[in-house]
Amino acid sequence: MAESYDVIIIGAGPGGYVAAIRAAQLGLKTAIVEREHLAGICSNWGCIPTKALLRSAEVMHLASHGKEYGIAIEGAVRPDLSAIVKRSRGIAERMNGGVGLLMKKNKVDVIWGEAKLVKPGEIVVSKPAKKPMQPQAPAPKNTKGEGTYTAKHVIIATGARPRALPGIEPDGKLIWTYFEAMVPDSLPKSLLVMGSGAIGIEFASFYRTLGVDVTVVELMPQIMPVEDAEISKFAQKRLEKEGLKFILEAKVTKVDKAANAITAHVEKKDGSVEKITADRLISAVGVQCNTENLGLEALGVKLERGAIAIDGYCRTSVPGVYAIGDVAGPPMLAHKAEHEAVICVEKIAGLNVHPLDKALVPGCTYCHPQVASVGLTEVKAKEAGHDIRVGRFPFVANGKAVALGDDQGLVKTIFDKKTGQLLGAHLVGPEVTELIQGFVVAMNLETTEEELFHTVFPHPTLSETMKESALDAYGRALNM
Repeated sequence: MAESYDVIIIGAGPGGYVAAIRAAQLGLKTAIVEREHLAGICSNWGCIPTKALLRSAEVMHLASHGKEYGIAIEGAVRPDLSAIVKRSRGIAERMNGGVGLLMKKNKVDVIWGEAKLVKPGEIVVSKPAKKPMQPQAPAPKNTKGEGTYTAKHVIIATGARPRALPGIEPDGKLIWTYFEAMVPDSLPKSLLVMGSGAIGIEFASFYRTLGVDVTVVELMPQIMPVEDAEISKFAQKRLEKEGLKFILEAKVTKVDKAANAITAHVEKKDGSVEKITADRLISAVGVQCNTENLGLEALGVKLERGAIAIDGYCRTSVPGVYAIGDVAGPPMLAHKAEHEAVICVEKIAGLNVHPLDKALVPGCTYCHPQVASVGLTEVKAKEAGHDIRVGRFPFVANGKAVALGDDQGLVKTIFDKKTGQLLGAHLVGPEVTELIQGFVVAMNLETTEEELFHTVFPHPTLSETMKESALDAYGRALNM
């Protein structure tokens, strides 16, 4: 007889394991199915290990500029690639093990294998078709295996994987996805990056800091296309100063492979084609949802643009089947997945919850300089019909930034002129990925410009740029 649960979650990434914990907290008998690694792509091959790599690059950058801080460093500063990768992988393994402990603490059964829905409320778990990318952390005692399981509620949290372009498919040697880019055996002398979204820019920044000759090809007229155009332009100039090269409004149409290099055919807006030879190519042209082999088609689960279609409470077109995170569509961010997880489970438990407002989901890119944003860009605000006020404040006028020796940046705020509502905030500069949450909280509380004006920001901090930008929108900036 199949073992029965209140909730079964398929996928143990940020959305899946958070859903499992919240379900257990609410007294629901819960199991989570995972075929590869607890904590998902984010902690194992994405958010966390990439930040570890970028931290190493940041330390190298600071060490290379030690003289500017009065620090004498003997000899050339050089990267130890194997040690950098080892540190990153160690941090990933630590996160993986931590999720295992959380499952045990919350009495969530972990079912190892690959799940398929055979009918609403029933899944079959079988042996994974592919080998795990890394050794598993020791399985918690509350572990189960292959078999049939039932639950009144099944939550799909299977995430997404790198998208491959026809004819330019990653081969693990010359053409990389972020998986291979994270664990290189040696440092290439040159690198071509397709795509300037967060993944592409972060790896471009990392490898350039380590001394690699990096060129980024982007189809759109600006890098980081989802960002405010002014912030994107500022970031591009700073990245170019660090040595990055960009080819905009262009695409890679063909790749010729040699023994240890590639030659990319880059077609530009005017139709001309430039051939660029590099040791390696990183394909960072987006991701695609992991919807295959789950039994969705047979059940009649509706898909939209390759993602599982859901309502505001993460319910699919089939009663009792839910979807959260990347597999449910953009924005494909770990924190969005976690928030959807809580909404989904609390709705199942009968709590009074509100749908996620995707306009309040912040985005962060951890290059140097960092970029972070929430809400409407200036263009989008105007397109939405708002009469706006725009405030700007440069980090060069901020005492803390000057003291840090990292004073190149900008905070941009957008307000509705009539109501004073904060519509969007866009930042580029030091530690802006930490600062952005202040604006997220403000927007969630429907803060107006007056409330920001009357908020006391500590001095000296980078956060003072946030208040000054709001003041500038109304012609009241004090330090500029």
